[in-house]
Amino acid sequence: MSRATLLVLADGRFPAGGHAHSGGAEAAVAAGRVTGAADLAEFCRGRLHTSGLVAAALAAAAALGTDPLQLDEAADARTPSAALRTAARKLGRQMMRAARATWPSAELDALASARPRGAHQPVVLGLAARSAGLGPEDAAYVAAYESVSGPATAVVRLLSLDPFDATAVLARLAPDLDRVAADAAECARRVPEEGVDALPASSAPLLDIGAEAHAAWAVRLFAS
Repeated sequence: MSRATLLVLADGRFPAGGHAHSGGAEAAVAAGRVTGAADLAEFCRGRLHTSGLVAAALAAAAALGTDPLQLDEAADARTPSAALRTAARKLGRQMMRAARATWPSAELDALASARPRGAHQPVVLGLAARSAGLGPEDAAYVAAYESVSGPATAVVRLLSLDPFDATAVLARLAPDLDRVAADAAECARRVPEEGVDALPASSAPLLDIGAEAHAAWAVRLFAS
């Protein structure tokens, strides 16, 4: 495993399109559920242990070589919100473009051909990690971190939150990130014997409801 390669994939400047999405934070801010750093911490912790865990497990399974089309179907089944499915595929399409340019592989090419409109982002992320020579834990860490870094960055813009406070929120979530990444990788390792049902299916109903409402807004700062 190359730590330098892991840093490239995890870098917020990697051109995978995440900067245009708030991970549900914009809807949460509008609803008054996130008003400052303390609320942001709770929002991120909840997102990490639900949709973040699911994304991390899907990414880890893809990094292990599980059939990405099967994982894409599993991601669909775990994403009840049509708006979130659309967002995940848009992000997957952008991630695919960046990954194929950076770490070309036949597996990425095959998935791009099979899902021309985009596979779910965590699946593409995991396959990108595999193409880059990274392992399931690496993919899980990147997916888990993205699940909280996106909302934290968005809230800085949405509320003019002090960036130092937002970074402190992420730093204090480090133990939770470790646990989620480890749990996700362990679930992914069970897939060859147990099938995709071994992957978590944690739900976050408020994120789903917020995403559907957000998609109908006439004016918004973020795509999702």
